Amino acid sequence: MNSITAVNDFVIKFANINGSGSASANELFAKSILRMGVPVSPRNIFPSNIQGLPTWYEVRVNERGWLGRRGGVDMLVAMNPQTWDADLKEIEPGGYLFYDNSKPLPASKFRTDINVIGMPLTELCNATYSDPRQRQLFKNIIYVGALSALLEIDPDAIATLIGEQYKGKEKLLAPNLNALKMGRDWVIENLPHPIGLRVQKADNVGDRIFVDGNAAAGLGCVYGGATVCAWYPITPSSSLAEAFQKYCAKFRVDPETGQHRYAIIQAEDELASIGMVIGAGWNGARAFTATSGPGVSLMSEFIGLAYFAEIPMTIINVQRGGPSTGMPTRTQQADVLACAYASHGDTKHVLLFPEDPHECFLHAAAALDLADRLQTPVFVMTDLDIGMNQRLTKPFEWDDSRHYDRGKIMTAEMLDAGTQFGRYLDVDGDGIPFRTYPGTHPDKGGYFTRGTTKNAYATYSEAGPDYIYNVTRLLRKFDTAKNLVPQPVLTKSAAPTRYGVIYYGSTSPAMAEAFEALAAAGVPVDGLRLQAFPFSDVVADFIAEHEQVFVVEQNRDGQVRSLLVNELGVDPAHVLPVLHYDGTPITARFITREISTLTRALDAQTIKDKVA
Repeated sequence: MNSITAVNDFVIKFANINGSGSASANELFAKSILRMGVPVSPRNIFPSNIQGLPTWYEVRVNERGWLGRRGGVDMLVAMNPQTWDADLKEIEPGGYLFYDNSKPLPASKFRTDINVIGMPLTELCNATYSDPRQRQLFKNIIYVGALSALLEIDPDAIATLIGEQYKGKEKLLAPNLNALKMGRDWVIENLPHPIGLRVQKADNVGDRIFVDGNAAAGLGCVYGGATVCAWYPITPSSSLAEAFQKYCAKFRVDPETGQHRYAIIQAEDELASIGMVIGAGWNGARAFTATSGPGVSLMSEFIGLAYFAEIPMTIINVQRGGPSTGMPTRTQQADVLACAYASHGDTKHVLLFPEDPHECFLHAAAALDLADRLQTPVFVMTDLDIGMNQRLTKPFEWDDSRHYDRGKIMTAEMLDAGTQFGRYLDVDGDGIPFRTYPGTHPDKGGYFTRGTTKNAYATYSEAGPDYIYNVTRLLRKFDTAKNLVPQPVLTKSAAPTRYGVIYYGSTSPAMAEAFEALAAAGVPVDGLRLQAFPFSDVVADFIAEHEQVFVVEQNRDGQVRSLLVNELGVDPAHVLPVLHYDGTPITARFITREISTLTRALDAQTIKDKVA
């Protein structure tokens, strides 16, 4: 058997039981490699119950810095008998299985093409600890210590992290360090080490930070000027509102008076939360809510009100698997159409597609500007993979001289000067009217905010021409948005190609790696990463410039592809879907395989057509 050998380039997967305390130990493992200067990309795949069901933690170790899922597992740490058979199937031939051999297993439970490493973890814990909970918790630290010897991870890096975690809690610090040493010493005394997979110190992390998308978006809202957040808890978005609260407590409290310069309200449900956000936006505050697909469904009527009454607000949708309750702790990009056309009647909404925590920070702040500028709801379309998983990303930067774009605001001075005010009057052809803040002037600039039809001066009207004027103007506004939203990012192939790929959001890390793999396989492709909807003219040009375009998405129905066909009039045969929707983050191997298969079929058809 040929064993896998690799330095700073492998995938290790932990199979645990939810509620066993493994998450913190597995994160400790990942961060220790990061401390050695080697980029890692961990992903926590967990169930939607509190405890008892299977959970997995996958760590991609890659010195080059690929942060997407690769696909396949080089080493499995099997701590859950329930998922043993399925987990073993994922191990690459020549890979490694690390397991608790306190109880013997029949030969039929193993594979002959992998390396098996057994360690009596339960036996060691039972001999050392009397408390059942301690036995479980310290078992996790013991296997981290064992892995440090097997993979040559610097034990000091792990010990330092444990010291930081339990700073000021010396009663917990010493037992954890002892458990770490116990696991490491046992391997050194009893097993061949290191194995073929090894970690070697490098300097490839640089100044990048390690943060999850929800925390990044919460901070982006603070820097973007949000002062109001109304939300209702829902996986996987809850930690975003919690992060906003934490950062507000740090940055939005008057140091002299202790006064809070923010309002965070956990509402009784999603309908109440969006109603509060609309009220705050109407009143001139920058306001947002964080939710997921089911929350958007409940909010849809209010979203329509904000669209038609033209009230700024931001909705950060951390997408998960659907429909209905679906897979609440799995990731998808399946709310695109629901958000693009949210609510009844003719509606179109601005969507932003961040690719990582860095862009969650940027896009959250940008969404608040866009909502004010366009006087409309703006969605930030992140997902569980970005939102809840820590990722290496560029440091956040902010220009302190940047001014918030409040859009077209009619002031008291303008009103006194005789400027004509019509709340829904398009004065310059961009579809965006002027608005006034409540209390702007004692007797001028007032209007009635309504979700019913009205004329340009906010007076109730059911006249057809008035209705057509407003909904047509809203289309002009949407067209104006094309040049205000973040623009697409082009990746040109080094070799000429007739193929293009369109992708967006959390697909980006895997796609970046797939570009290189496809080129190496003789399948060069150009790429266009979407950052927003509405689509700029660049998108239509990109599609027209290629004989065939693949649209890579993490949903069943090819939702962005549908938008391309619907909004740009693209021939559906010109844009082929590449779809991944099992709830796990898409992998570079999946993208490479699917596009290679499609291009071979297309090339064969081209040859056949020429011969014919």
